[in-house]
Amino acid sequence: MVDNDKLHYEQDYPLSEKRRDLVKTVKGKSIDEITLEAVMDGEIEADEIRVTPEILEYQAQISESIERPQLAANMRRAAELTAVPDERILEIYNALRPDRSTKDELLEIADELENEYDAQINADLIREAADVYETRGGLREAEEEEDDGE
Repeated sequence: MVDNDKLHYEQDYPLSEKRRDLVKTVKGKSIDEITLEAVMDGEIEADEIRVTPEILEYQAQISESIERPQLAANMRRAAELTAVPDERILEIYNALRPDRSTKDELLEIADELENEYDAQINADLIREAADVYETRGGLREAEEEEDDGE
């Protein structure tokens, strides 16, 4: 490795070939333990072979080593989202579509990402989206509370 123990494209990519020691499942099993036989025997479950935040960070470091900062940033955002349930990610995705959410709703999502999932980068992105939607007219209008005269 070079650059203060950060991974580098030339020496470390692809990880599955050059740095097998770093490739682990969610439960810490090595890449060599992931076999069809292990899956068939129930030793490896489907959710165990999901990408880990560590692997995405390694990919970010490799991306930076070849001057791809945007790709590195995408990898780091994805790493944060590994803690968020898939169903919630889809809900957030839909909430981010134009005219689907109010600014307050988007800010609540940002707070949730930051406070419940420690996803600061994504929380900042949602807040930025809320500001952009406010400027460009992409927010759903807040519904006024009905006054029923009581």
